[in-house]
Amino acid sequence: MKIIELEEVDSTNEYCKRLSGESEVIVTAKRQSAGKGTKGRSFISDEGGLFVSVMRRYEKFDASQTFKIMVDSCVAVCRTLEFFGLNPVIRWANDVLVNGKKICGTLIENTFSGGDVSRSIIGVGININNALPEELKDIATSMRAELNKQIPLKKVREVFIENLRKNFTVQDYKRYMCWLGGEVTIRTAEGAYNATAVDVDETGRLVIEFGGIIRKISAAEVSLRL
Repeated sequence: MKIIELEEVDSTNEYCKRLSGESEVIVTAKRQSAGKGTKGRSFISDEGGLFVSVMRRYEKFDASQTFKIMVDSCVAVCRTLEFFGLNPVIRWANDVLVNGKKICGTLIENTFSGGDVSRSIIGVGININNALPEELKDIATSMRAELNKQIPLKKVREVFIENLRKNFTVQDYKRYMCWLGGEVTIRTAEGAYNATAVDVDETGRLVIEFGGIIRKISAAEVSLRL
């Protein structure tokens, strides 16, 4: 897979969208001036972090299998953090936490053709040595903050790209969800309520129990607080 290394870019995902003729490519940048998170949020991308996008084009990839893209990317992040001695937790659907604080976010943008995925762009931002704004100190962390030392960014990138080339399963993904079976807060447009997190199914929906009723919810409908 071709690797493009940039000093600065608006967004590695947006850079991928501007590429033509590439079937598979990995784009990395030291800084992003307009990093993007899920649901249109901005993503702070100062130097010292790892900002990577992977673009893949497909001939035949059934749209019902798109959760596999998230599984592979999130588990690749977790395996990378474990390599450096950290204990990551996946907060459904695509955030990775260490000690209860967010250390990585993932933005997946798929393009569809009929019932198939024709292209996916997976954007990943891992906080490594980058300084975090004071207002985020209670909810975000970095590898440097957790390990109390400077981390070799080049080595993190090398290990992460190696993990990106692997295939993982939903069981691998759920292994990083130690909170399954416990109470979580489900936030919707109408308000928030507490429920028991039972499972994550093969399509990526969170299975919850609320008021004695089992429900399956999608990440597009709600957000989750552990």
